[in-house]
Amino acid sequence: MEAMPPDADDEAEEAANVEIDAAMSSAEAGDEAAAAEGAASAAEPEAVKADALNDQELNEMIEKICCSKAEEFHMLGYESVTGKDIWDCVSAQYKQIPPLHRIVNDILSLKPTAFMNWMTLSVWRQSERGGGL
Repeated sequence: MEAMPPDADDEAEEAANVEIDAAMSSAEAGDEAAAAEGAASAAEPEAVKADALNDQELNEMIEKICCSKAEEFHMLGYESVTGKDIWDCVSAQYKQIPPLHRIVNDILSLKPTAFMNWMTLSVWRQSERGGGL
């Protein structure tokens, strides 16, 4: 039996898996460092332990995640996608701002087909409001 050549989806998936493996390796190293840091910070007063992220830091973090997702789409051949496009797509489904974990999950689990469906509908809606192309 002949081996079939890998297609673009297989190559993109493999590239994404390599990135995930690298991120997990660095996260494991970070967990060890965090555990050592946590032991050292146990002696610190309660007020100094963990600061909550302010709005600006949250916005910067969400922007980085959106840009990361846009880069993933670039690897899949969607070159014109921006981080702002990703955020516009994901945030369009919210009536009110959900918890941070849901926002992050929605961004990271966004599939190209769902994004392209949203993009097509948004262009169609704009043309309907503008009276045509």
